[in-house]
Order: sequence, then C-alpha cells, then structure tokens
Amino acid sequence: MSADFLARSELLIGTGGLERLKNSRVLVLGIGGVGGYALEQLARAGIGRLTIVDGDRIDDTNRNRQLIALKSTVGQLKTDAWRRRILDINPDAEVEAIPEFITGEAIPALLETPYDFVVEAIDTLAPKVHFIRACVERRLAFISSMGSGGRLDPYRLQECDISKTYQCSLARAVRARLKHYGITKGVRVVFSPEPVPPGAVRAVDDAEGHHASMVGTISYLPAAFGLACAAAAIQTLLGERGEKARGGGGGGSGGGGGGARPPPHPPPPHHPQTTQKE
Repeated sequence: MSADFLARSELLIGTGGLERLKNSRVLVLGIGGVGGYALEQLARAGIGRLTIVDGDRIDDTNRNRQLIALKSTVGQLKTDAWRRRILDINPDAEVEAIPEFITGEAIPALLETPYDFVVEAIDTLAPKVHFIRACVERRLAFISSMGSGGRLDPYRLQECDISKTYQCSLARAVRARLKHYGITKGVRVVFSPEPVPPGAVRAVDDAEGHHASMVGTISYLPAAFGLACAAAAIQTLLGERGEKARGGGGGGSGGGGGGARPPPHPPPPHHPQTTQKE
C-alpha cells in the first residue's frame, strides 16, 4: 500500500490496526444508497478483501443519493462501477464483484466464504430476512440497515439490537418474520424512528407488473446510514466492540444484545401501533 494513502489512518489506529484491516475480508450486500457509502468507507479504511453483491444497474433516479451514480455511469452495472472505484482508491485491494440479486437459494453458497464482517443493505424483505437468519445461524459478525427512506433528520439515527427498534416499518416487518425462526434479538441494526410523511410514499408497479412502493429520499440520509454501518464494521474488525455486532440471537439468548446507542437528543415516546410505509 502507498505510505501516503493510509498515513492519517495509521496515526489513529496504528500499524497493527492497519494490518488487521488489510487482512480482513468484508462482504457488502446491496451497494446502493446505504451500501455504497458503507463500501466507500471500507475501501478508504484499507480493507484488503471486499466482496460486493448487487444485480442492479445505475439509474438516473439514483443520482440524488447514490455515490456511484453520475451522468457518466448511468446504465452501468453497480458492481462494475464500484469495482473500478475501489481499485482507484486502493489498487492493492482484492475485489470480488457479484452482479446478482441475492436469493434465499444462493445465500448458503455465498456464505461459504469466511467473512470477517458483513454489511447487509438490501431493501427487499424476503431475501433480507433469509440473509439475516443465515448470518445469525452462522454467528457471523454483521450489521443490517433498516429503512432510510422518507426521513430528513440524521440525528435520529440509532444503532441497536433489532429488538429495540420502533417506528420503523421495515424493522417491524423484519422482526415479525425473524420471530417465525425463533430469532427475537441478536441482530445489530441501524434504524431511525423518525416518522415517514404519508406524502413521501407513492404506490407504483415494477418492471414485472408487481405492486411496489416508491419512497422519497434525500441526499444525506442513506449516506448517514452507510457511514454508521461502516463504523460498526471497522470498529468490530479493530476489536473495539467485542461481540456486540456478532449474530447469535434467539428467543432466549443472543450474542448481539444490549441497548441502543443513545441518539443526540431523546427519541419520541414509543408508539408500537404506528403504521408507516417506507
């Protein structure tokens, strides 16, 4: 590695810390608004081996929030564009790019690789739940992003166990499905309890005619979620967090328990019946 590239990082975490990150293997699942910002920070921190998974192409509508989305990159596979960007940051990095949408059937093969940390940042519910379940069962160190759409206030973000989440419809849906597998805690997440305005959600049909929702987003909120995910990954790899981010939760026990990191100002009262779309 270039001495200049990580000189400032070395001042903070030392030569041993740099070596630990260089020798780490990290998987980022979903490299859009949240996952893309997480990936950028991992690359700039000097993570030596990165696997990125996303079957999507860059769309013009991504330019309001996705780091890799430019006029010049519209139409490109996100994995291709991100691989080039990572190697432009750190030519010594090993980057495995998998241009596929993850499915439940593909998860076991993907997780045969011994990852040191996983960032899960997909927004399709079924594969998200299957992947989280697989990480918990394998006791992988990981962080999962909940819904970042429809929000404006970055100071409402929290990192906590999924059992502590509230006023997030995606987290609520994930909790409900995980409960069927006996998982009620032990899943570290980044979420926001900020209410989503009804006008920020629009019903649409996807390319295959399936009903879906389009959620309004602002430039910096997915970035804030991604930075929080990257921080969890890097601090865990450096040994700053012990077992806090490691999966292994169930109905009666869990390795990822613990309370939420306190937000900069107190959260509103918990209203568990609040219904929101994201």
